[in-house]
Amino acid sequence: MYSDKSAGQVDRSRIGKMLITLFDHWKLSTIEQLSLLGLSKDNRAALSKYRNGQPLANDRDKLERAGILLGIHKSLRLLFPYNRDMTYAWMSQPNKAFDGQSPVELIDRQGMIGMYMVRAYLDVQRGR
Repeated sequence: MYSDKSAGQVDRSRIGKMLITLFDHWKLSTIEQLSLLGLSKDNRAALSKYRNGQPLANDRDKLERAGILLGIHKSLRLLFPYNRDMTYAWMSQPNKAFDGQSPVELIDRQGMIGMYMVRAYLDVQRGR
């Protein structure tokens, strides 16, 4: 039987790997990936650790960011169920709703507020 701590470690390891896979699908640069995770643009080692299965940091900010990013991906999959290319390219495309910025640029400039803006925009598009 696993303890609660072990189960949390496993889940955060999976979340880290899921985010790295998502970033690969979205074709984000290392700097963009670090920005979305709220990490220093010099902290490239963190991405390698997550890619290799190290658990996502156990802090509220990282877990909240992960939840929002995975929610954004889910919304995109629901909005474009038959167009994987659009699902994966959307985050990097300029968008009129964000004054011509891509969602990634908006998040880079606005931080968590930008993440919430992107998530809310997609929720409206889905009719939620």
